[in-house]
Amino acid sequence: MDWLVTFLQVVFSGLAAGSVYALIALAMVIIYRTTEVLNFAQGDMAMLCANVGLAFLVTGALPFPLAVAAALAFAALLGACAEFFFLRRAKEPTVLSLIIITLGLEMIVFGFASWKWGGEPRDFPIPLSPADVLVVGGVIMGHLELATIGIAGLIIAALFFFLARSKAGLAMRSTQQNRAAARLMGIRVRRVEMGAWSLAAMIGCIAGLLVGPAATVEPYMMWDPMMKGFAAAVLGGITSLPGAALGGAIIGIVENLFGFYVSTAFKSVVPFAVILLMLAIKPSGLLARHYVKKV
Repeated sequence: MDWLVTFLQVVFSGLAAGSVYALIALAMVIIYRTTEVLNFAQGDMAMLCANVGLAFLVTGALPFPLAVAAALAFAALLGACAEFFFLRRAKEPTVLSLIIITLGLEMIVFGFASWKWGGEPRDFPIPLSPADVLVVGGVIMGHLELATIGIAGLIIAALFFFLARSKAGLAMRSTQQNRAAARLMGIRVRRVEMGAWSLAAMIGCIAGLLVGPAATVEPYMMWDPMMKGFAAAVLGGITSLPGAALGGAIIGIVENLFGFYVSTAFKSVVPFAVILLMLAIKPSGLLARHYVKKV
């Protein structure tokens, strides 16, 4: 039965990594559903928030919960400023121009973080020790991995509840379905779009705060999770929140299985292969519906 324990160990580690990918995918889906913009700066925005959280924790000597809260507040402000100063100022924007704007925003954020904190990897101290593990049926479960899966699950559940039950969530859904009708109903569409960017930035911040302790905090820390989070969003459906969560889990597990049983050298190929396959077979994704606009 050693093969089964090994298999479950690989799947568990993949699920922990996939939880981070799911958060990045959810952040991208929230912005796309509300504004129809693919935010390729999502990863570097998360990286900047992780650096800010580390600064509050180490330089500011704040307790861990307060440092996390301060990082989330900064993320909300960062998302709002990104929408207000960059996206909203675009004149007669096209899909390509909006993508270029987010790429420009990514370079600005990356350059600022590199200038402010340098390129040296730094440890992110947390109240959990890497040596703290839980063994279930021979499967070794690190406390950080369990916390990552649990936090991601809570965030996903809270997000679904927020979008389904709250007035702000319903306003976001209305804006995504029909902007003109939302305006006629009295919904402040611009404010909703800013709120969507703030919410997505906070979710990305949580992903960055989970990646930091597992690896190190440095300017390139979110490039790999960002790429795989985008693949997860494409796999599940760029307009589907459940699809984003499912896509993150699938990408994390499949890449881990591929890396363990085939080769780690080609582990990073998995997300690109998934994107190409989904675009060729089912462009709308696993759980998203494909709509045809009639004119």
